[in-house]
Amino acid sequence: MSAARLLPNGFAPLEPFVAFWAADTLSGRDTCRLDSSEEQRLAFYGAAADLAGQAWDYLDGKPLADYGAEDRRLLYLMLSLVHVALAVEVQRDGEAEHASGARRMPITHCHTDPV
Repeated sequence: MSAARLLPNGFAPLEPFVAFWAADTLSGRDTCRLDSSEEQRLAFYGAAADLAGQAWDYLDGKPLADYGAEDRRLLYLMLSLVHVALAVEVQRDGEAEHASGARRMPITHCHTDPV
């Protein structure tokens, strides 16, 4: 018996990142970024950035109402990538200082969070 897929076909390289990075809320994604190590951010960024265009094309190709669990996990990974890209591309060496400030002003919820 094969294990259930976590992501749609073509995105298997991202499956090792699902458990940590596929948070279903804005607050959760922010927390993942703040709680991650530089090594975790770089590993995720390195894997996800290369597949981001393909992932967004795939996700844009179907109505949100038709997303299954695999699709939602891919969406959550791509939304986490936005947080990580900021840390990797913009904050760089200043990420630790930024994270310290961000912890004092946590995101608690977002209007798009599941109820």
